[in-house]
Amino acid sequence: MKSFFLPVLLMVLVVTSVHGQGTKKAEQAIHMLIDNYSKARETQDTVLLRSILTPDIDQLVSSGEWREGMKGAMTGMARSTETNPGTRTLNVKKIRFLNPETAVVDARYTIQNPDGTARQMWSTFVVVSQKGNWKITAIRNMLPSGSR
Repeated sequence: MKSFFLPVLLMVLVVTSVHGQGTKKAEQAIHMLIDNYSKARETQDTVLLRSILTPDIDQLVSSGEWREGMKGAMTGMARSTETNPGTRTLNVKKIRFLNPETAVVDARYTIQNPDGTARQMWSTFVVVSQKGNWKITAIRNMLPSGSR
């Protein structure tokens, strides 16, 4: 009986160790992805933005507007940056892996307005790993009730 438990225990320890390392590496890559998204939005870098979004990206923004597909998302983001000036900051608070290639990312989304006020929101990203690269496939921006 003892000879059965030792190999099983060792296998569980090895699998847990390898999975933990893979998750840590994926978490770091996802943090970098969200940082790149924030940078691309701030600098209006459409090349970077296209490289980190999936072609079928969809976005629901706090105004209730749906942006579907790469063209809709890119056009809407450019318009939003132009009409709502300010410094945008995304601070990842939680990453939940649904499987090794898909994760839900919750981030605090702050727009520091030119007049010194700040708009405090939340963003949820659905991210997928495609050929070893993490990309954003969906974005949901939320303005907590009672906020402006």
